[in-house]
Amino acid sequence: MTTDSPIKPEVTTGTRLRNFLIVIVAIALSVALFLGLRAETTAVSLDKLNQASTPLEVAISNGKPSIVEFYADWCTVCQKMAPDIAVLEQEYADNVNFVMLNVDNTKWLPEMLKYRVDGIPHFVFLNKAGESLAQAIGDQPRTIMANNLEALVSGSALPYAQASGKVSKVSTSVAPVGSQDDPRSHGSQVVD
Repeated sequence: MTTDSPIKPEVTTGTRLRNFLIVIVAIALSVALFLGLRAETTAVSLDKLNQASTPLEVAISNGKPSIVEFYADWCTVCQKMAPDIAVLEQEYADNVNFVMLNVDNTKWLPEMLKYRVDGIPHFVFLNKAGESLAQAIGDQPRTIMANNLEALVSGSALPYAQASGKVSKVSTSVAPVGSQDDPRSHGSQVVD
């Protein structure tokens, strides 16, 4: 009879070198992932913009013009525009109120109905008295938003008062009963 003895494979220098390289690559990838996730958390988010925004009640009554953004955390277009909105807010914060209203919060349903919000982001430009001057819906380039804010501050007509871009559809219907408008057709709801 023969006894079964475990066979020990020879550990060669090549095998050790390969294992060492695998460990080094794994550590490098872990560090890169950690640093990448850490850098991502410092990016502009809709939540940060919301926390820094002026409350609607204050914006309507403080004598400064305002831009009201209807948004949702799940809205990819809103997330895409967040860094541009943050830059504009830094530039115009002294002269313009920036108001963020989350469409998922039923508290804002009266405002959603008032401004006929059925696609987001939905921007409403208010004069110093809190009256609506114009609306822009969907993805807006920063230059268009900056031009509108500049006109808002100077009290002149907004150059892009009826701007419309890519939108995320609001899941809750806010259109008046009996309305047959397609949520992507915003032309009928833009008010000058």
